[in-house]
Order: sequence, then C-alpha cells, then structure tokens
Amino acid sequence: MYGNRAQSYFETNIMTADPKKLVLICYEGAIDYLNRGKKKYREGDYEGKAEALSKAREVITELLSCLDFEKGGVIAKNLAALYNYMLKRLLSADVNKDTEAVDEVLGMLAELKAAWEQISAEQ
Repeated sequence: MYGNRAQSYFETNIMTADPKKLVLICYEGAIDYLNRGKKKYREGDYEGKAEALSKAREVITELLSCLDFEKGGVIAKNLAALYNYMLKRLLSADVNKDTEAVDEVLGMLAELKAAWEQISAEQ
C-alpha cells in the first residue's frame, strides 16, 4: 500500500520537475541504488545486489543520454567520459563483487550532486 503511494509521489515529482531538479533526482536515485546494492551484498543477496547495481547503471545511462554536447561543450564531453567510466566500474563491481568500485562511484556521484545543488542554488 505505501509502496504505491511512494511510487506515485516519485512519479509526480519527476513529471513536474524542471531539468535541474531532474538531474538531482537522477543523482539521488543512482546513489540510493548503489547503497542498496552494497547492503544486499553484505546480506549475501547477490541477486538483489545485481538488480540494484543494474538500476544504478540505468540511471547513469539516462544521465549520459541526456547530455547536450552542442550547448554543454567541454563540460558535457567531460561528464560523458565520467559517466562512461562509472558504468565500466559498476559493471566490474557487479561481475567481481568489488565494493571498492561501488564506493568510488558513490563518491563521484556525491561530488556531482553537491556541485549540481550549488549551481542550482546560485541560479
């Protein structure tokens, strides 16, 4: 019952969010999925870990696909390289059960999220 309400709330937030907020929602979602994946790994739930890491990769792939290279220039190019690196690290983390790779990507996403929050607040 509460799951459906939470899903409806989440979907409403996405449908009504401006582009800056959508990026933050994606960063938060990817971070949440990675933390879930680490938790599932610690619990020995390898299927759950794989599913959570897969969802995190989907979010990062979505961020990558939304980059505007014409308007974004060098920043978009650098973000694309960073997102691709994250995707490779997460694939390796999933296959090799490498929690250090997950932590590395979590750190990068946290920094990007903080920077995006600061940029959004200034505008």
